[in-house]
Amino acid sequence: MRSPHHVLFVAFDDFQLLDLAGPLEVLRGATRLGAEPPYATLVAAPGRRLRSESGVSLATDVTLRRAATDATPIDTLVVVGGHGTRAARRDGAFLSDLAAVAERASRVTSVCTGAWLLAAAGLLDGYATTTHWSSAASLADRYPRVEVQPDRIYVRDRDRWTSAGVTAGVDLFLAIIDEDHGPGLAHAVAAWLVVFARRPGGQAQFSAQLRAQGARTPSLATLQQWLPDHLDEPLTVDALARRVAMSPRSFARRFTRETGTTPAVFVEELRVERARQLLETTDLTVAAIAARVGLATPETLYRAFQRRVATTPDRYRQHFARRAS
Repeated sequence: MRSPHHVLFVAFDDFQLLDLAGPLEVLRGATRLGAEPPYATLVAAPGRRLRSESGVSLATDVTLRRAATDATPIDTLVVVGGHGTRAARRDGAFLSDLAAVAERASRVTSVCTGAWLLAAAGLLDGYATTTHWSSAASLADRYPRVEVQPDRIYVRDRDRWTSAGVTAGVDLFLAIIDEDHGPGLAHAVAAWLVVFARRPGGQAQFSAQLRAQGARTPSLATLQQWLPDHLDEPLTVDALARRVAMSPRSFARRFTRETGTTPAVFVEELRVERARQLLETTDLTVAAIAARVGLATPETLYRAFQRRVATTPDRYRQHFARRAS
């Protein structure tokens, strides 16, 4: 057997428990299902014990200072997030030790607001990154040399891998398993963990339904819920206005005011989102998918994809189709 792949998790008091447990379970699952080399994990923190923000206490394997002065190579460094990042990023000794550990790591990663600690230690300057949606704008303001991509599940930029909030750490580490061992093992681990679907990194943190505000008018709120199941029907402004018994002009104004987006944009985002799901999970042709989501021709789908995803349906399928090799 080859030497284990060494993974060092860095935590602190008031860390988010799922940021640690999710990736740990992915790595444990990969090892249990035959990853070669297996993953060997350690948890480091400033002290020998730490407490999560949910109140669960853990014993660490090593202090962060010891990890910083050790000469053992680190294959993957993982910095978790949580409310405790606020104090940790003001702790000069913590950031110095984190930077020293990162120098020995072949791959540096973060989960959720752990990206704040990497940024504070100067480890994300010039890199694209993501973090929890609630703190993405402030991260970009505080660290202008970091290219924050707020609407992503995870981002890989060279040897830096960062994820969005909490459960997105599972998606990040399934992608890392894919990188290290191929999609077959990544799919097997996802199935072992009963993860419904492996989300690609380019996928938005929120669906079109969640990105839009919920309408206050009952008929518009009902329409928002009705639309995803009727994408193959004519969904012009006139048709939607008739459905809610409004004039087209009044409907368009009220929908835009209450949801923060126009009816046309909302419908197109829903259709592209559904097309992405079909490209990822089926062998339907682009023409068949276009018809299924209510777009008249493949060319219409191509144009919508370019606007919303900045790529073509064919390229998207090549990159994100969920098939084990």
